[in-house]
Amino acid sequence: MWQGRFDGDDPLYHRIFQKAVLENDYQNICEGNFVLHGFAVDEGVKRNKGRAGAKDAPDILRKNLSNFPVVNPEFILKDFGNISCENGNLEESQNLLAEKVLRVFQKKAKSIVFGGGHEVTFAHYSGIKKAFPDKKIGIINIDAHFDNREINPEIGATSGTGFWQIAQQGEIHSLHIGIQRNSNTLKLFDTAHQFGMKYILADELFFENLPAVYQKIDEILENVDILYLTICMDVFNAAIAPGVSASAYNGIFADTAFMHFFRHILKNKKLIAMDIAEVNPAYDIGERTARLAASLVNEWFLV
Repeated sequence: MWQGRFDGDDPLYHRIFQKAVLENDYQNICEGNFVLHGFAVDEGVKRNKGRAGAKDAPDILRKNLSNFPVVNPEFILKDFGNISCENGNLEESQNLLAEKVLRVFQKKAKSIVFGGGHEVTFAHYSGIKKAFPDKKIGIINIDAHFDNREINPEIGATSGTGFWQIAQQGEIHSLHIGIQRNSNTLKLFDTAHQFGMKYILADELFFENLPAVYQKIDEILENVDILYLTICMDVFNAAIAPGVSASAYNGIFADTAFMHFFRHILKNKKLIAMDIAEVNPAYDIGERTARLAASLVNEWFLV
């Protein structure tokens, strides 16, 4: 899956596929490496009554990431393959990813996860929490949804319960960017307020309002020890991201304003983890959603 245009072995010609290493031994991780896990799971989407198919995204994302040029000669990407959920036991898959993420941080590397549904959030966060139990963990969630729905015991965790689950473990430090009023009930807004979840509405993401956006981002960055960034691709307009579990006709665009504040987040030294969720190849058109998602990950490699 890691293949692309080969222009030569000289570092000036390198593309990501030439620097991606398929790995299975966590002892081979070095400090500063980017470490990738695929979370080929959409059981939480199914439980949440969304469109199934996101479990097939990790390899499509790898394909679309492969051909980007390498800017930093020291860049290395260690790929530990995919975690699946063949038996419907979402909780088991989440625990497995958390344990693997813990091992990444024990080696002082950076964690990248390709979902899968947004049930990846709780799994990824759990691994970070295991690695840094005494640190104040900040979460920036670029998403149309709060994903703070209370768990129904008859259903279990879903793609929409991640932040409720995180909040049950103690104080939550999160900023949700791109929230849509027509995608969240009053109950979910009320829950966000009760938990102290900060947010920026999709309507507020325009160029002239960037100073206010930066201010809210900087507030969370200044008040946490480490940062985890999660991106749900259904935050974007269906024109540029048709292949998601819940498409948004009025979603945001990856325009100049978005890229300004997005790169501002990526440049922060506290950022140690990032994931992509809800790419659904079954509904994608020309892999445009996967390509956008891969481009956003690549922006971190360019910092």
